[in-house]
Amino acid sequence: MREVLHFAGHLDVLVNNAGITQQKLLTDTTDEDWRRMMGVHLDGAFYLCREALPSMLANRRGCILNIASVWGVCGASCEVAYSAAKAGLIGLTKSLAKEVGLSGVRVNAIAPGVIDTPMNAMHDAATMQALCEEIPLGRIGLPEEVAHAAVFLASDRAAYITGQTLGVDGGFGI
Repeated sequence: MREVLHFAGHLDVLVNNAGITQQKLLTDTTDEDWRRMMGVHLDGAFYLCREALPSMLANRRGCILNIASVWGVCGASCEVAYSAAKAGLIGLTKSLAKEVGLSGVRVNAIAPGVIDTPMNAMHDAATMQALCEEIPLGRIGLPEEVAHAAVFLASDRAAYITGQTLGVDGGFGI
């Protein structure tokens, strides 16, 4: 990030999009599993926000987008650590939005549902079909649909939106 600030002089948008997943019962989740999940999803976002904010605050504008998950909103069986980490990211989003709003910085989250990404490639066709049947729109989402939401939230068209979690999940989270 320091190289970006040195080259560009300021930072307008930060997207925290790191993510890993793991399906395990809570009783099978090791301390290492837990720390890794929190490290990737929460620690990374914390450190990047802390690094980006001085530039945004100095310019009295900026946008931070945290990529959460539908599981951070409603939880998932056998994904307690992932769900907790993504819920924590939503909490970070809301709290930071309140902290920096008067300084002109907006902070929002996007909560994707089942999206056609390598993270979901571990599922077999039957599992993906079962998931489709649970989604009101009846299909898996596309990465570009999440990207469109991010572009909107980062734009001036979303100038009065902060502290929100936008579900891009085909209705899965309702």
